[in-house]
Amino acid sequence: MRIRPLHDRVLVKRLEETTKTAGGIIIPDTAKEKPSEGLVEAVGDGFRTDDGKIVPLNVKVGDKVLFGKWSGTEVKLNGEERLIIKEAEILGVVEE
Repeated sequence: MRIRPLHDRVLVKRLEETTKTAGGIIIPDTAKEKPSEGLVEAVGDGFRTDDGKIVPLNVKVGDKVLFGKWSGTEVKLNGEERLIIKEAEILGVVEE
């Protein structure tokens, strides 16, 4: 099954956080927070302006993005969690 986000929405797969601290302490699953970094898997066509023109999104498939802790809507896709986020909720693109 595939999902194609509509309009200005983006499908994001959360990236896993590290399970150890710099000092070597292992963080248990119950103490971990959900990561706020993810990989863009699909993007919508863009948003429509008042005069009907479609403005494409700034993010593209494969971008590594940062988003807020409570951003988006969680969905299950083939048994795995994904987020559908509006582009406005994306804080930035990580460039390496």
